Amino acid sequence: RSGSEKDNAILQMDGKGKVIRSIPVCQRPRHMAWAQGGKLIMTACGDADQIGIVDLATAKLVDKIPTGESPEIFALSPDGKTAYVSVEDDNLLAAYDVAAKKQLFTVKTGAEPEGVLATADGKWVFVTSEVANAVYKVDVATRKSVGQVKTGMRPRRFAITPDATELWVTNELGSSVSIIDTASMKIKQTLKFEVKGMRANDITPVGMLMSGDGHTVWVALGRANHVAEVDVATRSVRGLALVGKRAWGLALSKDGSRLYVANGQSDDMTIIDTANRRALKT
Repeated sequence: RSGSEKDNAILQMDGKGKVIRSIPVCQRPRHMAWAQGGKLIMTACGDADQIGIVDLATAKLVDKIPTGESPEIFALSPDGKTAYVSVEDDNLLAAYDVAAKKQLFTVKTGAEPEGVLATADGKWVFVTSEVANAVYKVDVATRKSVGQVKTGMRPRRFAITPDATELWVTNELGSSVSIIDTASMKIKQTLKFEVKGMRANDITPVGMLMSGDGHTVWVALGRANHVAEVDVATRSVRGLALVGKRAWGLALSKDGSRLYVANGQSDDMTIIDTANRRALKT
């Protein structure tokens, strides 16, 4: 599924990219996540100050969780009972009880928090601050920030290794990815991206995801109109795939054979064969 911010809708497509239906939701849907085993889909609506809840059987917006002003990204706890939301205009991470639709606690962050990642063991939540150029580590048990690390310029989204020892974060204005040791909260390495014929400030990585086996990271390079395939072990770029304009959001098929790339400025989606980085269809 793909969110369409200006249409206030979610588009449902099949695996080949054919649109099945458009589902009206709240204003400016941004981030989405499955809930209740795929029966529901949740979406952060930035201009409605809420997380909308869509029932896929009826294709209708059936509920909402009120949030602070301009929710950006959220992550669900492993049990699905808690939503951790970056609230951009309030400069904080807020935790909400999904069933009760009430706020549990908040943690102050740097200005304009965005990326949120909850670890699979339920113990930690990480959040980026675009203005502070930093990542914060939140202890769920104590409800406090317990670590902070400086990154590149304008950190946006996360990926984490299966063993949760490394946290990868895209730096949109740094043309790079920072690799963080989750225990020490220190930078292990910074990977710079290059695209032949393009200036560094045209390479703006945002969306990122890691393969299930932890061997590959895919990075959407924004205005560079490419997606990079990165080898996790060697920290090297295996190659680039040309996609649409301002590649942003990424998703993998269940078997990992297809990469779906949302292109924000060309209003389309590119489907990539991950075996050879070849675009099959836009």
